[in-house]
Amino acid sequence: GNVLNFPLRGFADGFVLPKSQRAFITVRPLIEDKHVLLSPLQISNQSYYLSPNEIGPIVYKSVKPKGTKYVNVFGLYAFILSLITCPPWVIAMTAVQSISKIFKKFDPNQALFDKTGKIWSKTWLRLGGMYPTFSGAEHKKLIKEGHGPCIYVANHASWLDIPVLCTCLDNVFKFISKSELKNAPCIGQQLRGGGHILIDREDRRSQLRTFKTAVQYLKDGIPLVGFPEGQRSEDGRMLPFKDGIFSMAKRANVPIVPISLSNTHAIMPGYSLSPVQSAKGGKLNVHVHPPIETEGKTEKEISELVRKAIISELPQHQIPQDETVVEKTEEGSANDGEGAKVTP
Repeated sequence: GNVLNFPLRGFADGFVLPKSQRAFITVRPLIEDKHVLLSPLQISNQSYYLSPNEIGPIVYKSVKPKGTKYVNVFGLYAFILSLITCPPWVIAMTAVQSISKIFKKFDPNQALFDKTGKIWSKTWLRLGGMYPTFSGAEHKKLIKEGHGPCIYVANHASWLDIPVLCTCLDNVFKFISKSELKNAPCIGQQLRGGGHILIDREDRRSQLRTFKTAVQYLKDGIPLVGFPEGQRSEDGRMLPFKDGIFSMAKRANVPIVPISLSNTHAIMPGYSLSPVQSAKGGKLNVHVHPPIETEGKTEKEISELVRKAIISELPQHQIPQDETVVEKTEEGSANDGEGAKVTP
């Protein structure tokens, strides 16, 4: 059973817990000791979200005006992994930065500097049992050659979205992020040192400067990654889009590549300071869609096409209640016929 290989499997996969404490199970419902990959149709009808009452045992609780934050035993395990893996990441970033200051041409686009963050993301997710599966024909192309200058656009429901995207975007790219993250441990150093685009929503002049910087990156052939909702969804359902990203794509005349992120909010919900459960069993999936060309289309048309694409591969419980999606079948997806999920 799951508890025989304690402590490693005990932390990563699960203890035998009461029905109300399902944070560690590999699949809901638990199927023996196997990690079962569900079909697209099964995943669409399966919600892995756990309420605060279901993630026990709780090891830490922080009560603040904005809401209560929790850490369960799995979250403690993920936090310990962070304490182990983050120092080497910081050392690597600092070393690359130091060399770049001496040799200006050593890492001109901060590709090597950003690579340290991608390595950390993959390592932390694998060790924590939170590595995603992938679907969509575009995923294989993306891993091999990328899409050239473009904007990768994904739905945003969890802090986990950032490291998860780093598992499939190996080429040079720059995140479009809110400026508040520049002071976050480790990630802040990565965003500042990597020349990523930090937007101050309260400063109009800053927004104009970052817009110009973003367009210049695209004209120089460097892709961008952004979340058009502009904020994380609390319940996982996709929020309305803001138009900034689509304006950038139109100005630079580059395509947009939609990406559907499934169940990141279930692995690390907004009420938790750390992940609350494993992603094993196919809970967490990344679907890369074909590029959407922007030439000859209005920003509104582009936004609608991107939104439709992302929704087409989201689980039912992440689709906005006032929107519909073409029903999927067991044979494949509603969007591009690629239903199989793979773990690299």
